[in-house]
Amino acid sequence: MKQAISALVLGLAAFTAHAGGLEALENFVKTAKSGRADFTQVVTAPAREGQTARSKTSSGTFEFSRPSRFRFEYRKPFQQTIVADGQTLWLHDVDLNQVTARRQDQVLGSTPAALIAAAPDLDSLRRDFSLEAAADRDGLQWVQATPKAREGQLNHVRIGFRGNELAVLEILDSFGQRSVMTFNQLQLNAPVAAGAFAFKPPQGADVVRQ
Repeated sequence: MKQAISALVLGLAAFTAHAGGLEALENFVKTAKSGRADFTQVVTAPAREGQTARSKTSSGTFEFSRPSRFRFEYRKPFQQTIVADGQTLWLHDVDLNQVTARRQDQVLGSTPAALIAAAPDLDSLRRDFSLEAAADRDGLQWVQATPKAREGQLNHVRIGFRGNELAVLEILDSFGQRSVMTFNQLQLNAPVAAGAFAFKPPQGADVVRQ
């Protein structure tokens, strides 16, 4: 009987801990209407036979204003800008002098950015993702989001929270490539200038509309 009670208590404790990740995500989506942070991103490709896996590190800044507007500014080692202005998703590769423009409503729904910056509420996320709590790890509470549309390249995303504060975004694609984005100096509900989400292709840039 004591073993059965212990198992029940431990099981309940585990459920409560796991549920914390979903609660943190819900609180974040509800309360974080805007914000900014620095980020570091490490992308690791799957190891080829006889070789070790190779990683690439980049860094930059992130700003958002919910719903549907955000900006990722990659600064090192290469400059790249990703802007969602509410209508169009812009990608500017400085080295290639190329801008790609896509209709935001067609491409944003099942992306990692929708999870942390664009979605207005948890119900809208559940339309595009299956959400489930994951085990606590590295002092963080985790949620796994798996896109319901399986034709894309995204396998799943894991979001790590420290309390109700966004800390880490882990992305695994269908090719086995893993991307880990760590956020630092996060400022929630800080004023963000509207101009941060305006984008105009630089003069002379090659613009590709999809």
